[in-house]
Parts: sequence; structure tokens; C-alpha cells
Amino acid sequence: MPLSAAIISGVQKLVLYETRARYFLVGSNHAQTKHRVLKIDRTEPKDLVIIDDKHVYNQQEVRELLGRLDLGNRTKIGQKGSSGLSRAVSAYGIVGFVRFLEGYYIVLITKRRKMADIGGHSIYKIEDTNMIYIPNDSVRVTHPDEARYVRIFQNVDLSSNFYFSYSYDLSHSLQYNLTLLNNTYDLCEVEEEKKKEEVHTQNQQDSFDIFEDEGLPTQVVEGIRNEPYAKYVWNGKLLEKIKDVVHPDWLMYIIHGFCGQSKLLIYGRPVHVTLIARRSSKFAGTRFLKRGANCEGDVANEVETEQIIHDASVMSFTAGSYSSYVQVRGSVPLYWSQDISTMMPKPPIRLDQADPYAHVAALHFDQMLQRFGSPIIILNLVKKREKRKHEKILSEELFPAIINLNQFLPPDHCIDYIAWDMARYTKSKLCNVLDRLSLIAENVVKRTGFFINRSDFYCHTLRPDERWGDLGGYVMSHGRVQTGVLRTNCVDCLDRTNTAQFMVGKCALAYQLYALGMIDKPKLQFDTDCVRLFEELYEDHGDTLSLQYGGSQLVHRVKTYRKIAPWTQHSKDIMQTLSRYYSNAFSDADRQDAINLFLQVFQPSDSKPHLWELPTDFYLHQRNTMELPLQRRSYTYWWSEGILSYLPLPYDEVPCEENKKNVAVKRLNRYDENIDIYTEFFKPYELSSFDDTFCMAMTNSAREFMPKTVGIDPSPFTVRKPEETGKSVLGKSNKEEAVLQRKTAASAPPPPSEEAISSSSEDDSEEDREDDGTVSQRSTPIKLAEPGDSTRAQEDFQHQPMRETYGLNLSEFPTEDDTMIYRRFVHLGQNQHKVERTAQATDTRHLENVINLSPVSYFPEDSIYEVQLPKVDKTSRELFESHIQMGQGLVRTLCREDVLMYREYIKNRYM
Repeated sequence: MPLSAAIISGVQKLVLYETRARYFLVGSNHAQTKHRVLKIDRTEPKDLVIIDDKHVYNQQEVRELLGRLDLGNRTKIGQKGSSGLSRAVSAYGIVGFVRFLEGYYIVLITKRRKMADIGGHSIYKIEDTNMIYIPNDSVRVTHPDEARYVRIFQNVDLSSNFYFSYSYDLSHSLQYNLTLLNNTYDLCEVEEEKKKEEVHTQNQQDSFDIFEDEGLPTQVVEGIRNEPYAKYVWNGKLLEKIKDVVHPDWLMYIIHGFCGQSKLLIYGRPVHVTLIARRSSKFAGTRFLKRGANCEGDVANEVETEQIIHDASVMSFTAGSYSSYVQVRGSVPLYWSQDISTMMPKPPIRLDQADPYAHVAALHFDQMLQRFGSPIIILNLVKKREKRKHEKILSEELFPAIINLNQFLPPDHCIDYIAWDMARYTKSKLCNVLDRLSLIAENVVKRTGFFINRSDFYCHTLRPDERWGDLGGYVMSHGRVQTGVLRTNCVDCLDRTNTAQFMVGKCALAYQLYALGMIDKPKLQFDTDCVRLFEELYEDHGDTLSLQYGGSQLVHRVKTYRKIAPWTQHSKDIMQTLSRYYSNAFSDADRQDAINLFLQVFQPSDSKPHLWELPTDFYLHQRNTMELPLQRRSYTYWWSEGILSYLPLPYDEVPCEENKKNVAVKRLNRYDENIDIYTEFFKPYELSSFDDTFCMAMTNSAREFMPKTVGIDPSPFTVRKPEETGKSVLGKSNKEEAVLQRKTAASAPPPPSEEAISSSSEDDSEEDREDDGTVSQRSTPIKLAEPGDSTRAQEDFQHQPMRETYGLNLSEFPTEDDTMIYRRFVHLGQNQHKVERTAQATDTRHLENVINLSPVSYFPEDSIYEVQLPKVDKTSRELFESHIQMGQGLVRTLCREDVLMYREYIKNRYM
């Protein structure tokens, strides 16, 4: 039976060699077993001439090729001192080719860093790049403005939050990628069945044995390579020139946004939490300069955020458990902008064009229906009540547009609109913002569902939850699929939007962990290690997106809306506001020019004005406004053809003829390197070091957030007090305190006084006392004294840090509180592993959903507090006593069997 797998790029290491006439780009796979060669002509001053050598070289062949090139390009034949072929640079991938006013440049990735791993597929961040001019100096025609364009182009810092992968499509969601694998597998299975029937018919006609070819189809695997989603690819235009000329292994697409991964340890079981944000390359820009939407329905600051949860103990996509949830942020899809001609913190909002039929909004939501399915839920967080109309203008225009579009959609697939003034709600002292957001999040996640590649576990039947039964989405044979998406927006889509997305992501995380069998109910509470880890990941995500769009980090964070932020945070908020204002006023224009040049929205030419001479870039992003439409789009049937017939499923994930065109299927051997993820990830063919293999510095819940004190429940879902956490309120790790505590644990500090113990016990609540009574799994072992040395044993016992370990201090005259705690401690220990069978004996009825615990030990009374003495039979006891007596010199009389055994031993030893 054929399987489906993503094709791994065969070009992962690049070496650029140069001669006077050509560049030779030699690309190889990670194992250095297959090599491809790209020839770039350097004699053309303005044109890009590339020849792709179709032959796949092995290591010996490519060495011979480079040797011949070196020998043939020397100035004097036979001269050993001069080299005709020189090595220019080593790289890991091609960003693209770009031309301004002179010749072409090649942009290469020279440094990378691994950021995440999903199912054995590594995701890398670009750390450094090299931009090399291709034409030779002898044919170069200089232009006075070339250097300025190069500086503007390099203002896009490629070492800042650009990501790529050799085998995983980052432009699509995990749901799309795995659904594509399943669909391709189903199609290949149908084709194989047809081939089997044809072979069977042919064999019957030719009187051949049918079993000769029975095992043939199992020897092949279908490798697939799909087209990336153009909206989230940032170097698509830079690769457009060579896309149809070179082999697909040379093409590597990069995304811009955020990628972070953290490890959640659940009693030692690793669960990876990955956050990927894809920033749209359509209508991209900076705050104040890109607002609203363009005429094609692309909105400013559109970011698709995906959270992926998977059990890291199993790597494979087919055998492992993977879950994902996607949500979107973006500017209000209307024609609007802000006047920045005057220096002021909040420029007035103005609607640029009248759009009575919601044409722009229709184009935008058509894209969303095609990519995500239904329902599309809009969470609008802009202000409703203002003394002077500012943000309210957008709500008054968006709501009628949604009503207009919904009247043509089927009722089951209408766009949901939720308007909530989050800023006004925050100012109220009686209202809790996060409680309201959690209710909205619960409603949203229940409607959209989430993706998981596994069917429901049996534990969901044993421990049913009422919220799990009415969960939305689409249930399939191999798991669940998310249908629809939440689209959150405020004015800037930064602070309020990030907090709202965090609350929705937290709710979805609970359902994902419940679906993976990690927790017993889909509910997570604040102040747990799990939520702290997720909150830190989301704040890094929000800071990164805010820097890219607004020029500063987040001003208001989750702690701000929880109203637990420290007083020092307010001064930081003021500084971030000033930083954002300064960036918008002085540096955003240069950044916008750089983005326009990098994305090839503007292409320099001698026949048109330069980029810095344009009064506005409006017509660069609104190309359709300069063209007469050949066919006007319908105002009533505003969606693309074929979308409604597949709803609520997204049209992009349906196995239809249109989507088959975007997938290239290649038949490979099962052990081919192009699909061998195991060899790709573990690299058994190379000698590696620990620093290179484990270079990814991943946040660990047990190391960063779990308290270092003893007597603490190690579960990441336990609510902890702020003073117990591994991180302080300011977010700094208390590593020094943890090291000091571990050093002083063995030094046995003197116990506290009885007054201090009694006062602290009175202050603690009843629940706190019970929690303090638990025994730590990491407590300091007590050194046992030798028999007979009772004085030293008593001193060692009294000097142990018992208050820290057990929650009480047993002195010669213990207090009543200590005695009560000790009795409760003993009572809990004795009953920890016992099973109450009295109720089962009296009630003979079968109770469903009741889990009967059985003792862990073979002995019924064994526990960590009490041990039952093992029973020894009489023969063993006599043998042990004789052994002790022999050691004391009391030798018993030898029996006949012992004498015969001794004689046999002497005979074999000496005779």
C-alpha cells in the first residue's frame, strides 16, 4: 500500500564558485550524496542568464567537474600557482535574485538557527545573508542611484524574524499539510487499485500467475510537493525569474512573522507547544502608512497565528499525535486611512472612498471562506463610546457591510459579528476583562473546533465532559478538522488584539490537551506552569509583531488586563508609547520604502520616477484602480465559484480538480533520501557534536516555571502562588535562589522557633496546611546512623530541615499544631494506596465510569509511609541462621551430602 510524504529539498548546502565568466552554484543534500549545479552567466550586464544542469552528480563526479573547471579557467595552462576557480561563499539557501538599475544580485542565506521542530521537520530562522553582484566588473555599467537602492533594499533586515524549512510548508497550516497528505494517499490508493485490476485482467488473459506482481505496489511511496500560499511568501517575486527554469529543489520560500517553541513537561512526558505567525506580504507596511484594505481585499497587518501542540515522544506525522488551532488578526476591511501630515499621537481616521455594496469587504471574506471555511467570526474590539468620534467611525461602517454580505449567504454559513468595547470595559473597576474574554473564547472554540490527527481516545469515554460533546468543527475518520476561524481586530491590531488572541488560544490549548489525553477536563487556570509558559510565548509573539508593524513592543500586556502588573511596568509602558510614536514619525517612511522594494511592489526603471520621488505609494498597492475591469464582480454572489458547495470545509483543502494542480506527486522508493525524515532528522551519516545537535534553546516548563522548593506538586496544571513560582513577578528567573537553596539543603540549618511555627500555621488556611503536608519527591535523604550510636543518630535527625521537607518540626516536646499535622500526614499515608471495598461489597450493582484503584505493590499494606514485613519460610530462615553462625565461628556438623560434595571438589581441584 503506498504512503504519502513531503519531499525533502535536495539542496540544503550551497557553495558558490566563481570564474571571470561564470558563477557555479553547487547545491547538495545534507548527506552530501547528491549534488546539483547551477551556472550563472557573468558576461550579461543587465539580464539574468541561468542554466540548470539537469544531471545529479555524486561526490566524486562533482569533484572531477570542479577540477576540470579550475584547470580550464587558469590563465596559463599547467601553472600551479594561479587558480581559475575560486570559492566565493558557503550558504544554506537562495533568497532570490533582484535587479535595480544595473545588473542582478543574488541573495544567499549564510547563517541560520534552528527554532522549532514539527514531526522531524526543522524550522530555521535566517541569521545572516550575503548580497552578491553577479556581472563581472569588466561589463558593469554603473548608475549613480544604484547604491541608494541597495541601501533601501538592505533596510529590510533579513536576520530579523524570517523563517524557512527544507521539508515543511510554512506558508500553510498544519491542518492543510496533513490533509493534503491524506488526500494524496487516498487518491494514490484509488489509482493503485485500478492498476491492480488492470494487472489482474491482463494476467488472466495471458494465463500468468497473478501473485507474481502482488507485492509490487508496496515497494513505492508517493512523495508530494505542493505550491506555497502566495499571500504569506515574502520572496515569491524574487524567485519569479527562475521559477520555471530551475529544478524545484533550488526554490526555497521564506515567511515573515514569528516562530517559537516551548517544552511542556507533564510528569516527564514532553509536549511541544509551537507558535507560528505568518505575516501577509499583500498590502504590507508599517503603522499609519498602511491602514484598512486595498482594492483586492488584502488588509493591512494581516497575520495568521497557529498554535501547534504535539506529543514530542513520537516524531512521525503518521504515528504521532498532532493538534493545531488557527486564528487571524487584521485591519478593518474598509477603505480608510489616517492623516499623518500633522505630528500628533492619534491622527484622525477618515474613510477614503464610499463603498455602499461592501465590495472590498466581500473580496476579503471571500479569501477567508476559501482558506478557512465557515463560520467566519469577527471580534471587533474598537471603542463604541467616545466624546469625539474616532474609532467608532470604523464600527459604524463595518457592521452594515457585514449585514449586507450576510443577506446573500445561506443562514448556516453567515459571518458572525461580535462587537465589544474592550478599552471601556478595562477602565471599569467592577468588571473583569479576562472573564468576559474567556466566555467569548469558549463560544468561539466550540463553534470552530480545532484540528487533531487522531480520533477520540478511550479516556474521553471513561471521563466524559459535557463541553466535549457539543464541540464544533468537522469530525472525520482520522480525527477532527477546524472549520472557520476567528478574526480579531482593533484599530492597530496590537495590544488589545494580542490579549484577546491569547485568551482564545488558552481556551483552545485546554481542548487540545484534553483531546491528546493530557488533562481530565478542557479547562486551564491562570498561575499554572502551563499557562505561564503559554503566556510568555504569546507575549514574545505579540512583541515581535508589534515591532514589525508599530516600531515598539506591546504597551498593554496580559498582566495589565489582569491588573497584577508591577508598578515599574507603567514607566515601561510610557517608554514603549514614546518609542512607537518616534518610530511612526521618523523611521516608518524609510521602512515602508524598503518593504515596497523587497516585495517588488516597486521595480526601479530609468523610464519612471524613483521610489523616493513618489508622493505616495497608494497606486503601487492599488493596481486595479488604474485598470478598467473587464468584468464587474457581482454584488450578490460575491464569493468565488464552488466555495459554497463544500462549506463548512475550506475549499483549499478539498480534493477537487483545481487543488490537484497545486500538488506535484512523485513516485519514489520507500528508502529514498528525499522522503526519509528519520535520516534527515537524526543524521546517522555524519559525526556531530552536542552543541550542534542540541543548539535549540527551548523554554522548559520544569526548568523555568516549576518551583525549586521541595514538597511541590510537579504537575504543570497546578495553581501556584506568585512567591512559589520559578519566575518572579518581573519575569526574571530566580536561578540564584534555586542554586543557593540546593546548596543549603544539605547543610542542615537550625530549625525555626516554635513561636514562628505556630504563627505561620495560624495564618495558613486549611487547604494550605493539607498541601504543605505532602511529601516531596526531591527531598534530601536522611543519613541513617549505625546501630548502637543513638546519640549521633538523634543529633542528625534533629538537624534535618524537617520544616522544609514535611511542613512540621518534631522536637522533643512538639506543639499541638505539629502533632495534628503529623497525625494527618500519617493518616493520609496509610490510606494512600488502600482501596475502599466496603461500598462495593454492599452495592453489587455495576457502576459505569468508576475507576477502581488497585495497590501498586504486591503487599497490600505497602506505601511510602508504611512497609509490611515480608514473610519468610522456615527453610530460608534456617539457612540464614546457619550462615550467621558460620560467620561467628560456630560451625555445625557436616552431613553426608556436604562431605561428598567436598571430596568431589578436592578431587577435581588437585587430582
